[in-house]
Amino acid sequence: MTTPTTPPPGLTVRPATLDDAGEVCALLNEIDLLEIGRADTELAELQGYLKHPEVDLERDSWLLSDAGRLIGYGLVWDESGGERIDIDHYTLPDQPQAAQHLFDLMEARAVERAAANGAARAVTHLQLNIAPTLDLGALRGRGWSPVRRYNVMARHLSNVADLLPSPPPGVTLRPCLAEPDRRRAHALLQESFADHFDFQPRTYEQWLDDIDAERADWSLTWIAHVDVLGDAAVLRSRNDRASMAWIGHLGVLREARGQGLGSHLLRHAFGHYAALGRDRIGLGVDTDNSSGALALYERHGMTLDYAVDTWEVIRPTCRP
Repeated sequence: MTTPTTPPPGLTVRPATLDDAGEVCALLNEIDLLEIGRADTELAELQGYLKHPEVDLERDSWLLSDAGRLIGYGLVWDESGGERIDIDHYTLPDQPQAAQHLFDLMEARAVERAAANGAARAVTHLQLNIAPTLDLGALRGRGWSPVRRYNVMARHLSNVADLLPSPPPGVTLRPCLAEPDRRRAHALLQESFADHFDFQPRTYEQWLDDIDAERADWSLTWIAHVDVLGDAAVLRSRNDRASMAWIGHLGVLREARGQGLGSHLLRHAFGHYAALGRDRIGLGVDTDNSSGALALYERHGMTLDYAVDTWEVIRPTCRP
């Protein structure tokens, strides 16, 4: 793969800065409207990605403009410290040359980051709506292929029907208001997700950066404690999305599965957010999740909102 030194005629390329967050957010919401019918990108969430300490904006981000109009945005990040590299790629659908140029730049940077990690190859992942604005034929032509599907599930809430449930016998919930509980929530998530597809181990400090902990409302993360077993499950949620409340993670330790902990945490979240006046809640789930998470969510009335595929390309780094 040869990376072009200049963009297509008429286009300009530069790195993103934190000051560009508003314009980038508007571009992503324009694409959201085309793909899912509503603006679903929150400015604060995007700012969290741009300020992440593991992202070097000068080398890991790109803005493509045409006559001053922003038409494309890309971001590369590395959670693995090895061969696995992630990218975000957004271009408007009438800009195929810009899309290809952005892929050239981002794939080259992914290879560079994997090589710096000492890896012999870059295994690069990109998440795309199953009906994206991007030309999937052109993407396949570059060697990319889908490897996993995720469903975004949603459910309507009612402050009449969705009341806070009574806990099962021997189970208590507590919010993560103190530092030791936040560390415990991290440990529970690391252990419960360790065998999931695309899981990347993260230290507590890295995890705090990943979830933009400076803005987190820790009263919306709950740990389930079970007599005899101890702390066995955790649900992390957020209330800063306009379209719906959001469950970021729901993890149950392997030895505690099948005891209704996931169901109780879900119903607790439903009741909590219904009491706050939210009328909708959502989450993302791996459709091939071996723990049966998809079936759990469906049993509790969650239905498909839209689906996202993880696409993958593998490039050598020229390291031995």
